[in-house]
Amino acid sequence: MEESQELALTQLGKSVEKLSSSIEGYEKPTLMRFLVARSMDPDKAAKMFVDWQKWRASMIPPTGFIPESEVKDELEFRKVCLQGPTKSGHPLVLVITSKHFASKDPTNFKKFVVYVLDKTIASGNNGKEVGGEKLVAVIDLANITYKNLDARGLITGFQFLQSYYPERLAKCYILHMPGFFVTVWKFVCRFLEKATQEKIVIVTEGEELKKFEEEIGAEALPEEYGGRAKLTAIQDVLLPQSAPVTLTNNNV
Repeated sequence: MEESQELALTQLGKSVEKLSSSIEGYEKPTLMRFLVARSMDPDKAAKMFVDWQKWRASMIPPTGFIPESEVKDELEFRKVCLQGPTKSGHPLVLVITSKHFASKDPTNFKKFVVYVLDKTIASGNNGKEVGGEKLVAVIDLANITYKNLDARGLITGFQFLQSYYPERLAKCYILHMPGFFVTVWKFVCRFLEKATQEKIVIVTEGEELKKFEEEIGAEALPEEYGGRAKLTAIQDVLLPQSAPVTLTNNNV
């Protein structure tokens, strides 16, 4: 197994060079995520890797991370919380959808999505990312109204995970889905890859809810959801000073 992985990594490097780029400076866990996301096909993984490099260069400032000052309009709603680690050791990002309203500035919303994903990943290992970290997401649809519906925003988040954060999502739980949201969700699913859909769990009452609580763990789950943790807005979570380093070569 190890030998086949090394061969795939070597072939990936050659394929990336053919696309006028390089894997130099990137650790094995990072490169393996691209290979796994493309079924160990070096050429397809190389294209994905180079596309990601170009995307990061165009999206992220020289500092290596999106500053909070650029996404303050989204942060003021305090709709995204950062908890964790879960029982499986992953950081937990919780979206309170009832506090979300579709952005009038799609570009700024994309920056917000990147800010959330980058900070969540960086929090998973004391700010020092090695390349293989995953995250667990919870999307809480409790008390939403039609004003909170934002299919485009939901699609953007999942498409970013699929295209630019391969193999980062460990699991996504959707809580309290109302009947009127089912049609919206079916539309969103048209944009999701099979591998992504297999990681999504729509939690209902009874055994599924109990399993959700057990998998997250009481230490990570906020009190409002039956756990013992304090609900913490993502902007209130302080990462080690070294955290921005995680948003350079090894971050996807």
